[in-house]
Amino acid sequence: MSTETFDGESFFVAIDAQRVAKRLTWKKVAEQAGVPASTLTRMSQGRRPDIDSLASLCKWSGLKAESFFSGGTLNQNNPEPLAEIMVHLRADPKLSKEGAQALETLIKTAYEQFRKK
Repeated sequence: MSTETFDGESFFVAIDAQRVAKRLTWKKVAEQAGVPASTLTRMSQGRRPDIDSLASLCKWSGLKAESFFSGGTLNQNNPEPLAEIMVHLRADPKLSKEGAQALETLIKTAYEQFRKK
């Protein structure tokens, strides 16, 4: 029996980050992803998307659904989230090298401050 659980809150936060990065309204996200706006509203209230909306939002955002499952074997060999963030910052063409380095410093400092002991 699988103990995998979907982290809808983290998925919504990631979708919101995509929305902010693309400078879109929630209405535009719904239109572009092909999901009802009410789905996004329900997700903002802590409810999980239906499977079709999950697939559409993953396709729209480039996110992988398996990244949001926990409690089982899917996440055993994934790199550290902090390392992934650094890779993405360095690869972002919208950031200068100096800007990426400044964000890395901020994120590393905040991560060390708030991570669980």
